[in-house]
Amino acid sequence: MRKIFLNIFFIAILSQSIISCSKQLDQTPVSSTTTGNFYSNANDFKQAVTGAYAQLNNFPEQALWLGEMRSDNINAVSDGNRDWDGINNFSTSIGSTTFISDAWQDNFNGIYNVNSVLEALDEKGSILTNTSLKTRYYGELYFLRAFYYFQLVKEFGQVPIVTTPVTVSEITQIPRSEVSDVYNLIVSDLKQAINILPATYDAADIGRATLGAANALAGQVYLTKSGPTYDINGPGINANQYDSASYYFDQVINSGTYSLQNNYTDIFSYTNENNSEVIFDVQAKSGTNGSAFPSYLVPVAYWVSLGISNSYGNGYGTSVFNITNNLKTSYEPSGTVQDIRDTFNINYTYKVSTFFKKYININYKGSNGKDWPINFIVLRYADILLMKAESILNGGTGSTAEALGYVNQIRARAGLSALTSLTISSLLEERRREFAGEGLRWNDLIREGQAVTTINSWIASDGLSSQISNATNNSILYPIPTAQISTSNGLYTQNPGY
Repeated sequence: MRKIFLNIFFIAILSQSIISCSKQLDQTPVSSTTTGNFYSNANDFKQAVTGAYAQLNNFPEQALWLGEMRSDNINAVSDGNRDWDGINNFSTSIGSTTFISDAWQDNFNGIYNVNSVLEALDEKGSILTNTSLKTRYYGELYFLRAFYYFQLVKEFGQVPIVTTPVTVSEITQIPRSEVSDVYNLIVSDLKQAINILPATYDAADIGRATLGAANALAGQVYLTKSGPTYDINGPGINANQYDSASYYFDQVINSGTYSLQNNYTDIFSYTNENNSEVIFDVQAKSGTNGSAFPSYLVPVAYWVSLGISNSYGNGYGTSVFNITNNLKTSYEPSGTVQDIRDTFNINYTYKVSTFFKKYININYKGSNGKDWPINFIVLRYADILLMKAESILNGGTGSTAEALGYVNQIRARAGLSALTSLTISSLLEERRREFAGEGLRWNDLIREGQAVTTINSWIASDGLSSQISNATNNSILYPIPTAQISTSNGLYTQNPGY
């Protein structure tokens, strides 16, 4: 029987698994990977494992539209009924929103591809005479499955656990699992990956999962699951595993593999990709695997104002994606000191609105707005330092002085003076300034139990009560896509509040 997942057929595309230049991992998917005749040589496995990375191409969409757009960093103003309206406005009627449906499907597509290749490795892996390579492939796949499931549990809470390729009839028998059980799978996969993955790759394989990426993700997973429950089946389960989070962050910090870039702007330079601060990113190359995310939160009219075709826009007409007064105030200079992240992250010169510009360099634009040759950074070293500080403040291994030291490294690079004390709130504001426009803010607030109070305080302070509904505990999760509810034959119930 032809195997599919959640009624999504995979388009069969066979391509070279690694591009010829020495830069990046080409994530073109290889589908129908369970086809018996496909796995006949080592290159077939190389293609299939590389194809399991393909769904990462859609991760920036999830991070920016479901993360940044949901936060108190953006006050978007629509010119009509746009897909992101209800996300930004905390609507309870967003079950059919494309971004939400895509997030569910993209992550489960990724899981399906991973499971298919794992099954093939189990059944036909003897074709691979290089046993160390075969072992590494398992590590990459375990990391990817953990990554995809972590996104799902953050966005939807309870989801079905699937560890083998399944048919349509089989999936209708698999209910949503408890969040704790999903975390058990994630942690198990990451621990296996950590025991297998190399610390680095040569140039031809840059972009693959590394030991550092697996340790970093494990720390983030433990930090997230330790957060409050909000009385829903969400990503926080009060696990109180801050020591475990701290341990895995230490593995990254003490590895000596990563370091902060001297200049904040260099992190996002088109000519400095895969730099010492990058732990894991989604690879891109103009012409073959370009990125769309630099155009997402930028008004279409901005490109026209520069004399550039509106094909570089996001397709949302005259909509604007204003940076909130609340965030801009957070960047206010102290005396004569200016936070250099402020004017690098935010465009203040376009008269119509302010917006995030940190990913834009028009000198490197591709053929259109979906063809930017810039990687999307998923995990970077500054994030690990600040999450390590966060785990310490929550009672994890380490001292307050150590936490302050990590935060002050970040502040010094931004041109700011050192802090002498640190709280969760001040740490979250530092993270907000550092990672503005990177899709982290919403989950940061959730993790520390401040999502509802902070969002509602911002709505009131910026005078947006007539435009944006107040957040509630139910807002922590997105709804299960309406199409999945309809086709589950009563197996799935909707998340509360939707």
